[in-house]
Amino acid sequence: MLTEECLLTLFRRNWQYTLTYWSVFFSFGLSIAFLGPTILDLKCQTGSTLQEITWVFFSQQLCLLIGSLIGGAFTKTLFRALIALFFSSLIISVVFAIIPLCYNVLLLAVAMAVSGLAMGIIDTIANIQLVSIYKKDSAIFLQALHFFIGLGALVSPLIADPFISEHCLGSNSTENATEVIHHFRYSIRSPVIHTENSPHSEPVEETANVEYAFWIMALINLPVPIVVFVLMYQEKLLPFCPNSTPQLLDKDELAMETKAPEGTEMSEPHDTGTSFHHAGHGNIFSCCVNGSLSGLPVTFFGIHILGSMVLFMTEGIMGVYAGFVYTYAVSAPMSLHAKMAAYLNCIFWAAVTAGRLVSIPLSYRFRPVHLLVMNLTGVTVTLLLLLILYTNRVFLFVGTTLLGLFISSVFPCLVAYTEEILEYRGCATTVLVTTAGMGEMTLQVLVGSLIQKKGTYSFLVCGFVIGCLGFVFFLSVILCNPIHRNLTGKNNKLTRLLFTNLTGNINTI
Repeated sequence: MLTEECLLTLFRRNWQYTLTYWSVFFSFGLSIAFLGPTILDLKCQTGSTLQEITWVFFSQQLCLLIGSLIGGAFTKTLFRALIALFFSSLIISVVFAIIPLCYNVLLLAVAMAVSGLAMGIIDTIANIQLVSIYKKDSAIFLQALHFFIGLGALVSPLIADPFISEHCLGSNSTENATEVIHHFRYSIRSPVIHTENSPHSEPVEETANVEYAFWIMALINLPVPIVVFVLMYQEKLLPFCPNSTPQLLDKDELAMETKAPEGTEMSEPHDTGTSFHHAGHGNIFSCCVNGSLSGLPVTFFGIHILGSMVLFMTEGIMGVYAGFVYTYAVSAPMSLHAKMAAYLNCIFWAAVTAGRLVSIPLSYRFRPVHLLVMNLTGVTVTLLLLLILYTNRVFLFVGTTLLGLFISSVFPCLVAYTEEILEYRGCATTVLVTTAGMGEMTLQVLVGSLIQKKGTYSFLVCGFVIGCLGFVFFLSVILCNPIHRNLTGKNNKLTRLLFTNLTGNINTI
């Protein structure tokens, strides 16, 4: 009961910050899942080939990775974080508005790259800021954060569906079906993409109005930067605000402190909001040159690496499955009808969204490590069953649902668990977010090439192998935990003793 009251008190003190970070992640979800359904329409709009249009999506993915790398640099102060979120979310709306005007593939690639950069900055800042605010109690709020990205990814294809065409006028019928889905990150997350030479498709002459879908998305996303701007205005972080404090930096540093309720044990004395940011939770490069990292045990760096590899594998599985499950379903031996196979993407993202919603109360009841054991075991077993029952159509739908449920909360749980082990020092959140993006990009390319060379069955084989590797890396993180605590226990006790003595002397004075 006391813990529940403390969580509610923390949320009440930080509700506007929390809702703002959740809203930008809903915008992030809309962005990553919306472009995939419109690939054929964008291909016709730019007069490009499918190979050229897939490199457009790759440009977005690459810049998203770059944005994740540099996003931590904006978390040093509250003003920087909010101004970066404001411009990033505003840029996403602008990009959506101008995409229908990009009639050249190069212009479209530039627009996608700018959008990806903004998305990467949002990804890093929102995760780091929530960990900064809630620290040891951040697991439940991270689950809610990633629920909103799943919700956005589920909603966006539904918005696009009425405006897109399944076939492009004047398209090349000799293009291979696999090329339609051979692009990167989240390009296939909608059930409405069919290739021209698919055995289940028929020529349809229709005029697409996809530009309306992009403009609707721009309007839907527009309230997000407004919410961020309102928060900055209320916190008097804008120079032209009435009654704003002249010393913006003082106000900024004050607002960045963790607002833990008085009389509660929500954080350790050394776990202040300021020390969190200046202890290394900036960009990934500043972490590497930070002098405070010298003299740390090898397990400190090992946990960063092993935790990153877990997310490299699991986020890669999510991107690979969302990208290639449709291709696997319409090909032999499944040979599902295109319309029936199209539901697999919606089922997968619905399961991911539901899993993240269910994980919110579970994070309150269970520790992150316990949820991770259950989730990663479920992912591995589900992929094994999909591999064994590779001709069973019913289990393909059941397995898709189970995989989405189990893999949905791995990312927020692992961020919370890793930060807990490292006692909120170092670069865990920044490193994990960056490596997750690398996994999605790299493994999609690898699996896509294997499907073309070895056939669609390699899709399941790769998924199972990647799942096993992720589970092994996670077990390594668990084994490193007690070793790391033994190596750093004496230093932590000495630090707390010095802090207690110093506080006592100050109170006496």
